[in-house]
Amino acid sequence: MLFIVPTPIGNLGDITVRAIEVLKEVDLIACEDTRTSRVLFERYEIKTQATSFHEHNARKKAAALTGRMLDGERVALVSDAGTPGISDPGFALIRASLEAGVDVEVLPGATAFVPALLLSGLAVHRFVFEGFLPAKKGRKTRIDEIVREDRTVILYESPHRLIKTLSELEEAAGAERPVSVSREITKKFEETRRGALADVRAYFEAQPKVRGEFVIVLGAG
Repeated sequence: MLFIVPTPIGNLGDITVRAIEVLKEVDLIACEDTRTSRVLFERYEIKTQATSFHEHNARKKAAALTGRMLDGERVALVSDAGTPGISDPGFALIRASLEAGVDVEVLPGATAFVPALLLSGLAVHRFVFEGFLPAKKGRKTRIDEIVREDRTVILYESPHRLIKTLSELEEAAGAERPVSVSREITKKFEETRRGALADVRAYFEAQPKVRGEFVIVLGAG
């Protein structure tokens, strides 16, 4: 059995009772980064053995973990924050498990894009989640597709690419396209900035140093 266990995206209190129970009861926890997960495990006295599962070892480790589950072990998959498989390497283990006939159970829980969407004030009845944009190849094509969407579009972005992405969206969609940018959701310095693309881009450009993980919510074209 493979359990997909969401973990808090910031505030360690945002974990379900069931998630804690599963993490204590399984035979092994596969973590995106064991050092990051250890903070959560210590908070809730989770003493289960942990192993790393990240983008650099995903293919090899997926085969090994799948074999262990076929031998009867129960494995929980967690990411550094949020729901495993959403814009992280966890999907490789999920797919390998399903292809091998391993039972997979997904627990509901934290993810960053839903709070950011609701905080944006933009239309929520129809939206599309795009995750991270390509760093190079296919990036302009994807942006051109996004700005033509008639649905609200949700993107994830890192701090060092935020200004570049907002600038490219502004160039493609126009300075007045509505956008909302949220960072550090559930954390001490949580912030959401809403407005026209040009204004939001200028706001973040004026900051001495842009920190945190970002969610960009772009209004429909």
